[in-house]
Amino acid sequence: MSGTALVPGLHTGPAWAGRRIGLLGGSFNPAHEGHRFISIEALRRLALDEVWWLVSPQNPLKPRAGMAELDLRVATARQRARHPRIRVTAIEADLGTRYTVDTLAALRQRYARTRFVWLMGADNLEQLPRWHDWTRIFAMVPVAVLPRHPYSIRALGGKVARRFAKARVDAGRARELAEMDPPAWTFVHGPLHPASATEIRRLGLPGAWVSQR
Repeated sequence: MSGTALVPGLHTGPAWAGRRIGLLGGSFNPAHEGHRFISIEALRRLALDEVWWLVSPQNPLKPRAGMAELDLRVATARQRARHPRIRVTAIEADLGTRYTVDTLAALRQRYARTRFVWLMGADNLEQLPRWHDWTRIFAMVPVAVLPRHPYSIRALGGKVARRFAKARVDAGRARELAEMDPPAWTFVHGPLHPASATEIRRLGLPGAWVSQR
């Protein structure tokens, strides 16, 4: 992966001191309006300075078959983002990390004074116990869970929500989340967006990917 994929750079930590940054990880296979929608909601509801999209080289829980090349997924994500406060990065490729917990550890080391919030949909909250060393994620950064039909109700009654019930922050304090010490998490109530990368791939919708010419 070329150096241009690294946005922001590994050596620019001091420039981000005190900033409140939401981290949205995923395959982005492909990026779509739903990713943009929840990012803008997070910017507003969590009082974030920016949201960084972390385009994963390869999600350990997803098959390689059907996964577009990283360069194409990054390029498509940058085209879809269309917002001055959403940054698209393949920083995990440069960090050499595979699991979210290791990515967060590396980011916290390099951006020691940045206030990170991990953003995830309710579907990922439900399946989080399948993630490598998942409890450490909640111990490292505050977490904001965004609604996604039909997963929200199940996720909020699931294993993770029960395990960290005492760390749940009322949605009315969501704007304070970035300044809280972990474990701290909240469910961000709000409108839903119907877009799904799985459905986009299944239907083969035109315009799903940027032109490779």
